Amino acid sequence: MKKTIVTDIDGVVLDWEEGFCIWMEHHGHKKVDGYQYMYSIGDRYGMSNNQGHNLVRQFNASAAIGFLPPLRDAQYFIKKLHEQHQYDFVALTSLGTDRYAQTLRERNLKKLMGDAFSRVICLDTGADKDDALGRLAQKYKGCYWVEDKPANLVAGSKAGFKGILMEHG
Repeated sequence: MKKTIVTDIDGVVLDWEEGFCIWMEHHGHKKVDGYQYMYSIGDRYGMSNNQGHNLVRQFNASAAIGFLPPLRDAQYFIKKLHEQHQYDFVALTSLGTDRYAQTLRERNLKKLMGDAFSRVICLDTGADKDDALGRLAQKYKGCYWVEDKPANLVAGSKAGFKGILMEHG
C-alpha cells in the first residue's frame, strides 16, 4: 500500500537559499552584516522588500532553478522512504508560474530523488498555500505535510494534515 507525504520543496527538499545566494553574488549583490538573522530577502541584501521579491521572482524563473542541490540529507531519506517503505511524495511549492521553470523543477527533483514524486504542484512566487492544501486534503487528509514556514504548516494542519516543521539555523 502506498503512503503519501505532501511536502514543500524549497527549504525542505532542495537548498533554495544556497542557489539563490550564488545567483545573487553572480549578479553583484552582497549580503548585509547580520543577514543570517533576517527573513526578508530585501533586508538581507540592503534593498526594499519589493526589490527583493522581484529578484526572487527572477531567480525562480531562471535556469538556475533547475540545478538546486538537495537540502542536507533529504535525498537519502526521500529515496529510502520511497524505495524501501513505499512512500509516494507530492510537492506543493511556491515557485512561480513560468512553465519552463516548472519543468526544470520537475527535472531537478527527478534527477535527485528518482521517481519519488508523483506530482509537482507549482504556485506563484510567494503565494499562500491555504487553498491548495485544502484541495489536497480532500485526497490526502491525515497524511504528513512537511514545511519550513510556520504559517504554511498551520494551514496544512487546519486542512487535516499531520504537520512536520523543518527547522533552519
